[in-house]
Amino acid sequence: MKKVVALLLIMLPLLAFSQEPLFQPRQMPNPVNFLPPYPAPGSAAFDYDQAQYRWGKEQRNNPQRKEIAVRDAVWGVSTICQEFSEPFGLQITPDGTPAIYRLLSVGLASTDQVGKITKEHYNRTRPYIFFHEPTIVPGDEEELSHNGSYPSGHTILGWSAALLLTELNPERADTILARGYMYGESRVIAGFHWQSDVDAGRLAASAAVARLHADPRFQKLMKQARREFQKKYKGKN
Repeated sequence: MKKVVALLLIMLPLLAFSQEPLFQPRQMPNPVNFLPPYPAPGSAAFDYDQAQYRWGKEQRNNPQRKEIAVRDAVWGVSTICQEFSEPFGLQITPDGTPAIYRLLSVGLASTDQVGKITKEHYNRTRPYIFFHEPTIVPGDEEELSHNGSYPSGHTILGWSAALLLTELNPERADTILARGYMYGESRVIAGFHWQSDVDAGRLAASAAVARLHADPRFQKLMKQARREFQKKYKGKN
C-alpha cells in the first residue's frame, strides 16, 4: 500500500501540469541549505504556528473565504488559471492563451520541484494530524498524511504563479500578488499547513522562479508569453 501511495504522489504533479519540468529536484536551489528548520515544539515560533492554526479555523466561519480555501486545495495548473485569471486581467486557457498557459504549466511543474527534498528531509507532521482534527477538504487527508508539511507545496504553486503573472502584467501586480498571498493562507485555513510552512513556501518559490530565469528554455517561454499577453491584453482594453 505504501508503494502505491508513493507512486501516486510522484505521478500527481505530472497529471496536474501536463508538462515535464525543466529541472529535477536536485537541480533546483535546496531549501534545506538556505531556510531554517521548521519551528520546534515549545518555541515561540511554534506558539505562533498554533495561534495561526486557530486563526485559520476562525476564518472557516466566513463562507466565502472557506469556499476559496476549498477551491485552492485542488492541485494543478487548471486551478491556477481559474483563480488567477480575474486578478491577472485576462482569461487564461489552453486554447485562448496557449503561450501563457504553457509558461505556467512548464514553469509551475518546475518550481514544484524546489520543495520536494525539503519535505522528505523534515517530514513534518501536518496540523490536522497533530491536533487530531478534520480539515475542510476531507478527501485530501489520507493522501497528504504521507507527505511532509514543510514547506507548503500549494504555497510554492500559488506564489510562483503570482510572480510569473506579475512579470507579464506588472500593471496589476498588487492584485495578482494579493491573490498569490491568499493562496498560501488558504492552506492554513484548510488545516493542512502551519503558518511557517506557508512562509517557507513563499521563499522557496521565489528562489525557484529566480532559477528559472537563468535558463534559456524558460526565457524563450517567457518571451512568447509576453508577446501573446501584449497582443491579447491590449486588444481587450
